[in-house]
Amino acid sequence: MRDFEPVQPGKVGIYHCGLTVQGAPHVGHIYKEIVFDVLRRWLERSGYEVTVIANVTDIDDKILAKSAERDIPWWAHAYEFERELHWAYEVLGCRPPTYEPRATGHIPEMVEMIDELVERGHAYVAPDGSGDVYFDVKSWPAYGELSHQRIEDMEAAEDADPRGKRDPRDFALWKGYTPETPRTASWPTPWGRGRPGWHLECSAMAGKYLGAEFDIHGGGLDLRFPHHENELAQSTALGQKFARFWMHSALVTAAGEKMSKSLGNGAVVRNVVEQVRPIELRYYLVSSHYRSVVEFSLAALEEAATGFQRIEGFVTRATEVTGGVEPSAQLPQAFTDAMNDDLGTPAAVAVLHNTVRDGNKLVADGDSPALQENLAAVRAMLGVLGLDPLAEPWASRAGGTEELTEVVDGLVKALLDQRQAARERKDYAASDEIRDRLKALGVVVEDTPQGARWTIAAHHSTEGN
Repeated sequence: MRDFEPVQPGKVGIYHCGLTVQGAPHVGHIYKEIVFDVLRRWLERSGYEVTVIANVTDIDDKILAKSAERDIPWWAHAYEFERELHWAYEVLGCRPPTYEPRATGHIPEMVEMIDELVERGHAYVAPDGSGDVYFDVKSWPAYGELSHQRIEDMEAAEDADPRGKRDPRDFALWKGYTPETPRTASWPTPWGRGRPGWHLECSAMAGKYLGAEFDIHGGGLDLRFPHHENELAQSTALGQKFARFWMHSALVTAAGEKMSKSLGNGAVVRNVVEQVRPIELRYYLVSSHYRSVVEFSLAALEEAATGFQRIEGFVTRATEVTGGVEPSAQLPQAFTDAMNDDLGTPAAVAVLHNTVRDGNKLVADGDSPALQENLAAVRAMLGVLGLDPLAEPWASRAGGTEELTEVVDGLVKALLDQRQAARERKDYAASDEIRDRLKALGVVVEDTPQGARWTIAAHHSTEGN
């Protein structure tokens, strides 16, 4: 474990590998986005000015294959799922990156890198005339340091035709054009038309926007090798220091298998948020440590949703009692310690729950400075985690449109008034019937000393007479 010291005091540069936009993002993809969104929020809360670069890989073998299956242009296929990625970002409360470069927009930088690697003796043009260019892994003694492997133990790289390679572990920097691929998916270079290798794309974009040395490079654990290993080799072979710190979020699995292979469309973000609210899905993912495997299941997701609803219920009740407070400028020390310890969100969430438990005891006694302080601390912690229901984007989604909210409020209040009247005349059968009808519609009624409280699926709450 090392203390975090940025390249430039007070500033942090982060690059994390964005999605290859071949299909709709699933929960495993978006987990990484949430991890780095929380990291950014925490660094900003800690006083840093943060720049986040997250690329879009919009040219790739899989994109070409899947667009061909659909018989649409590869660029149209990529753009469709780039927009889907942006939707998933937004729906789960992730702030957009400072900049989101596309791979296809940085071909000149990639060609320049290849040219210099060839000149330095770390890359070579395939002798078979294919136009392929490879990185020579044996020319770089440090190759394997990130993933703690020896070259002798590595399997062959499968990202290009092995016939033009000096060593099967050499990886493609540039892939020569072949008639099987659209000509629009190729660009002219000194070695002939072609397209970039995946690993080269990120090195070029990270270097362009964050410089030869930056603070944090991250992505999913499955990218550590070969992708990040190859990025590190390319960039350092050019004399760059590259990233000071590497962060890899663990995989999201189902029944022990990588999510993309085991659940298919069942784990696509758009489908999952039809079963739980997006804020509840975010809470579920935030509650795990980023280096721990998340075993995804609907049962675990629903359990997490219930846990978040307890937090949200306290925020709603405490806001009603106090009239509302702004998030605190100070965080509980235990929360700060947890977040500073390798972004320890599970321990941070435990502090949050303990504070809510104490707050629930205070609510019963009405408004007080202690309750206001407690609520302000809870909101501050939720803000760091991107889960404050009273802040954007969640606040504007809470009850649909204002007009719809007013209509629902009025209708439910009218029924609750009828129920109260039935209770006063001791017609408990009619009172129970109204309660059961509301329950069937998804409206849960809770009798409190302040009156009947009700909640619906969107968890908007109010009080009736």
